[in-house]
Amino acid sequence: MPIYDFHCNKCDRTFESLVRASSAPVCPACGSENVEKLVSLPAAQGKTAGIISRGRTQAAREGHFSNYAPSERPGRK
Repeated sequence: MPIYDFHCNKCDRTFESLVRASSAPVCPACGSENVEKLVSLPAAQGKTAGIISRGRTQAAREGHFSNYAPSERPGRK
């Protein structure tokens, strides 16, 4: 089931919900079925924690820390 963003027209809140094609979403705040589906931005590829962790591990093995924040870089001797 996909996750969609919805906006409740009754209480003016935005929420996410797993929705089947045959079911109507209900606002979790007020219980209203008067909601509209919003266009959501897709998640950018390559920005998950696992991918970032693997990239950092590989960079550390190769001896460079270019993908680390300055506060995360090891001190030089």
